[in-house]
Amino acid sequence: METIRLYLHSMRMLIRSQMQYPASFFMQTLAQLVMEGGEMMAVILLVDRFERLNRWEAGDLFFFFGLMSVTFYLTECFGRGITGNFPHLIRTGQLDTFLIRPRGTLTQVLCSAVDPRRITCIAVGIAALVMGCNMSHVLWTVPKVFLMAEAIACGFFLLLGLFTIEGIFCIYAVKSVELVNALTYGGRSACEYPVDTYPRPLRALFTVLVPFALTMQQPGSVILDKPLFDWPAWTAFVSPLSGVALFGLIWLWFRKTMQYYRSAGS
Repeated sequence: METIRLYLHSMRMLIRSQMQYPASFFMQTLAQLVMEGGEMMAVILLVDRFERLNRWEAGDLFFFFGLMSVTFYLTECFGRGITGNFPHLIRTGQLDTFLIRPRGTLTQVLCSAVDPRRITCIAVGIAALVMGCNMSHVLWTVPKVFLMAEAIACGFFLLLGLFTIEGIFCIYAVKSVELVNALTYGGRSACEYPVDTYPRPLRALFTVLVPFALTMQQPGSVILDKPLFDWPAWTAFVSPLSGVALFGLIWLWFRKTMQYYRSAGS
């Protein structure tokens, strides 16, 4: 609990510091809105051109797009320390100062940066979710609300773990490794649509190795009353935990890798 309190305190201070330049913050936030709005426009054009994508109708596509957008940009907003700041910490040697403090290295890295500009991207995702729910006539119940919250929370940890892989490679290579972006940004773009619309190799990639399908799309499909897999309904409450499990494994990998860290200035 103390770690969570310190993290929230750090986020509050970082957000206040960025708000000291409101004009700059507004323009950068507007740019983020235009960027994410363009991605949503691609979904709108797809829906306008085709009535359905396999068995998924227009509302379902908006729902999956919104679910991924909200989860991804929440991760980029509150996990900015690892998603974008970690390579800079290594190149400048600032990571050295974290190693002599009593808190965990990964905790301090997460507390080092925040990106509130992503709030407009999150808003676009929420708008897509609302549109998708209305068009698909989702009947909300307590289990479905829990499924939605679980999918977003576990998806947050899944994406945070994938971004941590990039940090792990930075410990060896100093600079970020673009190959990892195929799993993070590439995974986000691919899994804005149901994975069963892709060929078998991609379905296996995003179900087994990088479990976007298990963490977010399986519970999302149950909310839409169109289960992605022919599994019992209760599995939708368990499958999102695969994202947390993957994050746990990557966190252990990160701790092991830190034993081989050498300062960029040494």
